[in-house]
Amino acid sequence: MVNATGVPAGPALRPRITVVGIGADGWDGLPERLRGVVRGAGTVLGGSRHLGLVPPVAGQRRETWPSPLRAGLPALLDSLGTAPVVALASGDPMVSGVGTTLVEVLGAGAVLIEPAVSSVALARARMGWSAESSEVVTVVGRDAHLLLRSLAPGHRVLVLSAGRSAPGVVAGLLAGAGYGESTVTVLGDLGAATESRAAATANGWLADPPSDVPALHVLALDLRGPGVSWATGLPDEAYEHDGQLTRRDLRAAALARLAPAPGGHLWDVGAGAGSVGIEWLRTHPTCRATAVETRGERAARVRRNAERLGVPTLTVVEGTAPEALAGLPAPDAVFVGGGATRPGVLDACLGALRPGGRLVVHGVTLETERVLADAYLLHGGELSRLAVESAAPLGAFTGWTPARTVTQWAWTRRR
Repeated sequence: MVNATGVPAGPALRPRITVVGIGADGWDGLPERLRGVVRGAGTVLGGSRHLGLVPPVAGQRRETWPSPLRAGLPALLDSLGTAPVVALASGDPMVSGVGTTLVEVLGAGAVLIEPAVSSVALARARMGWSAESSEVVTVVGRDAHLLLRSLAPGHRVLVLSAGRSAPGVVAGLLAGAGYGESTVTVLGDLGAATESRAAATANGWLADPPSDVPALHVLALDLRGPGVSWATGLPDEAYEHDGQLTRRDLRAAALARLAPAPGGHLWDVGAGAGSVGIEWLRTHPTCRATAVETRGERAARVRRNAERLGVPTLTVVEGTAPEALAGLPAPDAVFVGGGATRPGVLDACLGALRPGGRLVVHGVTLETERVLADAYLLHGGELSRLAVESAAPLGAFTGWTPARTVTQWAWTRRR
């Protein structure tokens, strides 16, 4: 029996892998018990740096990780036989480490984790920041724009990054978002004899970048910049758009009914500027979203908005519903901001939802309103008309300016 990755699964899984975390102090910092585990392994896996920290053992096989890791794991594991296998990792292997990948691929029962002190724990200790007062963001192997989701004045963020160029990239993102006066502290080689610390503002870093950035480091950010809301209903000005935008009050109403939750997946159908999918993703880092947009220039705009607002993980599909919905991962919620009158769109969205799934559809035309009224009569749910008026100059006085009234149908699949 094999799992979805092609790796053997279940009780017959062999070999069992012990993942040993190693700190920056290397072999000398390992307890004798774990040294014995490493010496007794038939095969030791790891990156070149980690393998170089371990003294040679006669007859022991040493293998570096395949690249890409997930794609190469099945063949590597199939070749290992039945002798004990040890994988080496940095610090705590479950903090943005290979331990997480191995557990996801093989299952928790096949992987034994032996952590060392994590770089996160060491960084907090050096900065004097508690776990409760700081956030951890990893950009290792990921788009650094993820950091922008965590911006808030006075917020403290530890950034797990890789490579000597990472502090400059982070400083550039901070400055571009108006957070150039934030303090960026580079904590290098934590736990090693060569441990170092350097601090500057993001603007200062960009003006005079250091030439000796350690390759292994954690960034500690003390953020200073404009206030940013973490709630749904961001100002319309936060988005680049061509007029096709779900306005903030209507967006907040839609997201309240879409009910984002950790791990949830949203389809944003007729995405326009992508605002609903973007704000769904901003509610929790494990949320996922797919934006479907017919026009190429709008799809590109959705991607730019997602990057700027800290959710570059938004998947953008260029195509027309319902055809473009075929083969997408099943949603937990669906928002239809445009195209509800197109034949098959509502049926495809309704059919894709599992029990507990939520659907919200907006319409501003009589034709769409007719479709939503029929859907309400057939399926039930909640049918509302949302009208927003804003104060604006009227000659020498002030009067109310109405926006287009939007009809909203919200529905939850019960079974």
